[in-house]
Amino acid sequence: MPFIYHRTVRFQETDAAGVVYFANILKICHEAYEESLEVSGIILKEFFTNSPVAYPIIHANVDFFRPISCGDKLKIRLIPQKLTEEQFEIEYEIIIADLVASKAITKHVCIDTATRKKRQLSEAINKWLQEYKFVPII
Repeated sequence: MPFIYHRTVRFQETDAAGVVYFANILKICHEAYEESLEVSGIILKEFFTNSPVAYPIIHANVDFFRPISCGDKLKIRLIPQKLTEEQFEIEYEIIIADLVASKAITKHVCIDTATRKKRQLSEAINKWLQEYKFVPII
């Protein structure tokens, strides 16, 4: 089942035209990612600092369908998917009042922090992927 994250757009996230600056959509998506990790039991301080593994983003893509402005109440639907034994991607839908305003994707690879070489996803990430994966309704 997808993870849902709620937040309000802040003034400092908008540009001179009064809409969310494009790069801030990825920042908001990353907030949803961090929250989903924490809710699933991963300790963020350990995950992001001094860990033997890291999950850098190797690809990101954002599409915009309608303006997102200061004060908008967002619902971010996060759906992770395992791609290989070393990679996963996260699909995000940014929703305002039941309408999809934007979609984003981030692709991550697991690396050993000492050698910077690819390695298999950790047990904790595999559990997280399983917890929030998309299950089609038949």
